[in-house]
Amino acid sequence: MSKIEELLKQQQEIAAAIQAEYAKSREAAEKGEALAQYALGIIYYKGQGVPQNFAEAGRCFKLAAAQGNLDAQIDLAGMYEQAQGVAKDAAEAVRLYQLAVAQGSAVAHGRLGRLFESGQGVKQDYQEAIRLYKWAAQHGDAEAHFAMGCVYENHHGVEQDNAEAVRWYKLAANLGHSEALIRMGRLLEQGKGVKQDYAEAMRCFMVLASKGHAPAQIQVGTLYDQGMGVKQDYIEAKKWFSLAAAQNEAAAQTKMGLIYANGKGVPQNYAEAIRWYKLAAAQDNASAMSNLGFMFEHGLGVEIDEAQALQFFNKAARKGDPYAIKNCEIIEARIAARQPPSP
Repeated sequence: MSKIEELLKQQQEIAAAIQAEYAKSREAAEKGEALAQYALGIIYYKGQGVPQNFAEAGRCFKLAAAQGNLDAQIDLAGMYEQAQGVAKDAAEAVRLYQLAVAQGSAVAHGRLGRLFESGQGVKQDYQEAIRLYKWAAQHGDAEAHFAMGCVYENHHGVEQDNAEAVRWYKLAANLGHSEALIRMGRLLEQGKGVKQDYAEAMRCFMVLASKGHAPAQIQVGTLYDQGMGVKQDYIEAKKWFSLAAAQNEAAAQTKMGLIYANGKGVPQNYAEAIRWYKLAAAQDNASAMSNLGFMFEHGLGVEIDEAQALQFFNKAARKGDPYAIKNCEIIEARIAARQPPSP
């Protein structure tokens, strides 16, 4: 048997096993078994052996949740938050999380805390959010550790304390929370409320960047580009920006545009810069749109076109880009000055 035939046989066996599990779960679910109803809901939610169907997943979760199935209560609450297969209903999400909290779920404590913090489906209450986060954190929930870091960074119900935020982010990161590493790295990089430490920031970013995490790859590229904590290396910066840009990250595409526009580690190439800017601008990246405006205003890689430049600056300005706002005013004043006086 060839390798291809062997792989095809394995796929057929897996497909047959999935269908058998689906049939078994469906039969048990129809008999009212909560665990089977939840299992069937997962099959529909993930599209395992059947077409993905959020509405059917929600129906199954509702049946299981009504019988007190903890996982069904949590997953159904998440569906109500995200409007997946059911109408968005934050209040219903709160109710379901409360049922799961009563069963001692750390995940539910953390998620309910998030709703109290944001005031979705319930009156905003930072202190209640913190209480729920701390309970979940004490029971090992990584997301709750991360949430506590955000509480201190954003001073929600507490005095802003970035050192304390870093402490919580580090605890979350040790539990495998990716975003916590990014947040911790940025605070260490900026030195806001904590001792600035580029080397430690780079370590945080590199852990994720080496695993293909695009935002972390952008951060690593930025540190190499600016020579912060490492020797300035445009080639290395481009390598990391390229990896993130290949994942369609608009910020990385903008960085690639800047590399070619400024000739950092590569021959200056305005046409290539514009190509990258346009990719990012298509995703509504304000910096890319502003940079395109600059290219058209000054005729870099394109013919000078003030109207096109103003169009890009206006788009970026509507997103709050200060450079674009200023340039809109300059170009509009320049155009107005060329207009003949009214008779």
